[in-house]
Amino acid sequence: MFPMTSSEVLNKKLRAIETEFERELRARGFDPAQADNVALPSHLAELYAEREQIKAELEELIKGETND
Repeated sequence: MFPMTSSEVLNKKLRAIETEFERELRARGFDPAQADNVALPSHLAELYAEREQIKAELEELIKGETND
């Protein structure tokens, strides 16, 4: 079996965070489509920030791979 690339690891992390984030949003009565436009409780805000950080890292990694 081949080792996972950095982008695969980040994609896997991102999917896990997004799943948890959406589940937590729904559990608290939020619509996931509105996550960017509402004030979030602290736990959800932390998940949102982590999700955005992973997205940014993944974007930079992909940008770097295409420039090589």
